[in-house]
Amino acid sequence: MRPLEKVYWFRFVFGILAALLCVGYAVGTNSISNGPAFPTYLFLNSASLAIIFYLLTYYLVRFKYRSLVEKTTKLMTTGIGIYFLSWIVFWTLLYTLIAGKPPGI
Repeated sequence: MRPLEKVYWFRFVFGILAALLCVGYAVGTNSISNGPAFPTYLFLNSASLAIIFYLLTYYLVRFKYRSLVEKTTKLMTTGIGIYFLSWIVFWTLLYTLIAGKPPGI
């Protein structure tokens, strides 16, 4: 595989790990409850953690693949879509499984 393909799949996996981290943080701080159906602050906290996690992956990628690619700016943008797509899909799935059915339904 070429280096940018590896970065793409690296970001996919780290999107899933970011979703686990975000839901784990919500469970650890007891933010997930059977209260409102979709608390906005929980999503904003999780999105903030996902962005921070993405920036950390950039430094990991840059450290490992800087000398293997022609343009180092490609390291920042390669895989950004799959990262956030995998994060939102797995975050929604895990949030739904953990929060469960809201009361009254």
